[in-house]
Amino acid sequence: MIRWLDLRVDGDPHPRRFDSAGAVREYLRRVERLDEEAVDRLLEHGEIGPPVARRGYTLRPLRPE
Repeated sequence: MIRWLDLRVDGDPHPRRFDSAGAVREYLRRVERLDEEAVDRLLEHGEIGPPVARRGYTLRPLRPE
């Protein structure tokens, strides 16, 4: 069973959905251009924002309704 993760970025009404922490890491490094420290902190704590990153990011597991 896949444990989906929802990434919310400041100003975006819809989350981006990922099937693994590795996929989130790749997206954040390549598309959002976050450094390793910011990515590690987000994956560890589920939330980051300035000054670590230029925008706020929240990562949560998808909860079935």
